[in-house]
Amino acid sequence: MYTVNYLRKFIQNLFIKIGCSSTDASTIADVLIRAELRGIPSHGLLRIPDYIMLYESGRINPVPQINIVHETPSTAVVDGDRAFGMIAAKKSMQIAIEKAAVVGTGWVSTRNSNHFGIAGYYAMMALEHDMIGIAMTNANPLVAPTFSVSKLLGTNPVAVAIPAANQPPFVADFATTPIARGKLEIFSKKGLEVPFGYVQDKEGQPVNDPDILKKGGAMLTLGGDYEHGSHKGYCLSSVVDIFSAVLSGANFGPFVPPSVGYLPVLKNSPGLGTGHFFGAMRIDAFQPAENFKYYMDHWIGTFRNARPPDKHEKVLIPGDPERELERINSEKGIELLPAIEKEIRIIGEKYNVKLA
Repeated sequence: MYTVNYLRKFIQNLFIKIGCSSTDASTIADVLIRAELRGIPSHGLLRIPDYIMLYESGRINPVPQINIVHETPSTAVVDGDRAFGMIAAKKSMQIAIEKAAVVGTGWVSTRNSNHFGIAGYYAMMALEHDMIGIAMTNANPLVAPTFSVSKLLGTNPVAVAIPAANQPPFVADFATTPIARGKLEIFSKKGLEVPFGYVQDKEGQPVNDPDILKKGGAMLTLGGDYEHGSHKGYCLSSVVDIFSAVLSGANFGPFVPPSVGYLPVLKNSPGLGTGHFFGAMRIDAFQPAENFKYYMDHWIGTFRNARPPDKHEKVLIPGDPERELERINSEKGIELLPAIEKEIRIIGEKYNVKLA
């Protein structure tokens, strides 16, 4: 078990060692730690080996010059200059918030970036400004569209954060697949099988092998199969891909550069890097903020009071489980799986950053 501050400092020191500024290293650490705290370890320290691999292969620029390459009063396209995704994403969301502060809403599509961690981190940046935040990204082409064996899409998450008055904010943060790629890795490291409906083999047959991606298999979209609505998950994932990549000039679908070592980098890709999309909407562009937030309290209260099927259960609002885990883990610390701890310790030793 590690304290939050200890792991945050370890991550900061590691990324400073590979050339990041102290500010950028702090941002990377904040995003990874937030994922661990909120019970999303698939996007936490587990990702460090992937990020270091990308840096060592020359695919990530640790000292990027992030620029707006096109804009209007309410929109922008941002070039991330091959940055660690967290750096390009945070800057892009800040731009969306700044534009919303001036004209009511701000929309940013980002190209030439990399994996950015949990989408919820960026959507939640809008909350302190009395704004609704939206964040999404395309990802490794590991997901087969409905009726396909070809891997053409990523897990392509969406996050929406909405403030309330006395209730905690509504925070939805979800992949457009039944499981995140990193969670498959966690199942594998624990020696567990995954439920059917998450992945298929290279022939399109359902399997429960968490390592099937390394054997030519694919992940499935939300729903798992057509009878259970996988075409709807396919539609959601496609929207994220288009907003993130086609709109910005990033690589779409099968051309997204992989952030895992076992997938090849395609040559002659049509776009630049990984793509993201961000939105910020100032509540008082629609109605007085206090009115909205109190009405949002009413919405949340109504759903909390929904009758559950079992008296020992309760109806949750999106963001409830993560918020409670963040409270608990902030107090007790963060426990790493032994396999993840070993990998990170080896990387730390390589760069002379010790993990006790």
